[in-house]
Amino acid sequence: MTDKIRKVPDGDPSGPSLSKTSSGTPASLPAGTPYEAIKAIPVRHYGRWVSAVVVVALLAWLIYAFSQGNIIWDTVWGKLFDGTILSGLWSTIVISVASMALGLVLGVLFAVMRLSKNPVTGAVAWLYIWFFRGTPVYVQLLVWFNLSLIFEYINLGPIYKNETVDVMTPFMVALLGLGLNEGAYMAEIVRAGIQSVDEGQTEAAHALGMSQPKTMWRVVLPQAMRVIVPPTGNEFINMLKTSSLVSAVQYTELLRASSNIGNTAGAVMEMLFVASIWYLVLTSVFSVGQYYLERRFARGSTRNLPPTPWQRIKANLTTTKRSEVSA
Repeated sequence: MTDKIRKVPDGDPSGPSLSKTSSGTPASLPAGTPYEAIKAIPVRHYGRWVSAVVVVALLAWLIYAFSQGNIIWDTVWGKLFDGTILSGLWSTIVISVASMALGLVLGVLFAVMRLSKNPVTGAVAWLYIWFFRGTPVYVQLLVWFNLSLIFEYINLGPIYKNETVDVMTPFMVALLGLGLNEGAYMAEIVRAGIQSVDEGQTEAAHALGMSQPKTMWRVVLPQAMRVIVPPTGNEFINMLKTSSLVSAVQYTELLRASSNIGNTAGAVMEMLFVASIWYLVLTSVFSVGQYYLERRFARGSTRNLPPTPWQRIKANLTTTKRSEVSA
């Protein structure tokens, strides 16, 4: 049995309400009858509030614990812009960018070699990737640093000849150790990006008379960048942190500069905090750059580009204001 529809006098803005059948399903209204406005009641997520309170409490406890520790915070803030620290910071940026550039060039080269139909170049590329991915970067740095124990001279015939000790400076050791290791990882990233491009693109370019190198440079790689850029950005941010290992080969970067001051002034932990703050700053800045680079290469592959950080902030503020008005 179906309940009758409630009659509403003419002029009542609320209009007739929708009654329900005995089974709980809405009853049908006569044609042309206006519906009442639906008042949506948001679902309350109590679990979110509980988890937020727990996380804030743990964070407050952590901050309180460090504030009560035996740490001279004046030393941390006072040494943050010390000349030696800033010099080490610049050296970290230089070695990271140079090593990443070397790794990117080697990655493209060995990725193309591995995808080549030539079995010799394919085998050489595979061996390179296998060796440098299979051994720790710290061990590779030490091998380059102690290379003079094996080769007293670097002799390239009439082209170049010099003592290994003079050639293997701390910068050169750091560059080779980080760059060659990064090249192995970039080769796999570039290879995956190239294979993500449909083979029809290459066939169409060849049908137009384009050579294999020109097809790779003008057709395949620009489309593969959409897949290559995100992991490459992650690799560079990882490189910023991995560069701290080169302090073992006497290269004065951020960590070594901080440690030198800490050991001299007796403020080891304070200077480690200084180094950590600058590493956080570097990774944050380059993460923003990575985001905008990914957003640029996403054009044409997605219907709507992901919002920028400022657009997200504006959207959240707008949502908050609407919620306050609705409440």
